[in-house]
Amino acid sequence: MALETNRWRTCSSCKDDIGFDENYWVCSVSTCNRKRTGLVFCSMPCWESHLPFARHRDAWAEEERSPTREQWERQGAPATAAAESGQTTGRRRIVPARPRTDAAPTGEVLVVASRLKKYVKESTGMNTAASVMDVLSHHLRALCEEAARNAAQDGRKTLMGRDFELD
Repeated sequence: MALETNRWRTCSSCKDDIGFDENYWVCSVSTCNRKRTGLVFCSMPCWESHLPFARHRDAWAEEERSPTREQWERQGAPATAAAESGQTTGRRRIVPARPRTDAAPTGEVLVVASRLKKYVKESTGMNTAASVMDVLSHHLRALCEEAARNAAQDGRKTLMGRDFELD
């Protein structure tokens, strides 16, 4: 697969090109180096600019060298090359939420009874009946189903706090 540009990747900070057989920097923290994240920086100032957002406890930049064009083509130029060269539409794929078949049974209690009873006792001085756990679990299931619908409408597969907001 031959690339038409002299760009190996783009800087994760300033979006400048990082060419073949050039020095670049990566973060020492594993979450920045994962295959899916894969942050690369064209310079030390670009690496330093990601620190306030990454909130690493202890990090340093590691200098590396990008592959030559021949090495890159021999490796099969991973799919990220197509994405970085602008060969994708850039549109998000929206997947509707669907219920899982391995989800918890309907009657299963979703509340930690001992913690709820302790909270109620300390905050109100009242005792809590065992039947409360079933009622609260039913309400939690309904809230989660509504939140899943809200997330799906936004094109996400992750529930967030804003999906649970009540009107």
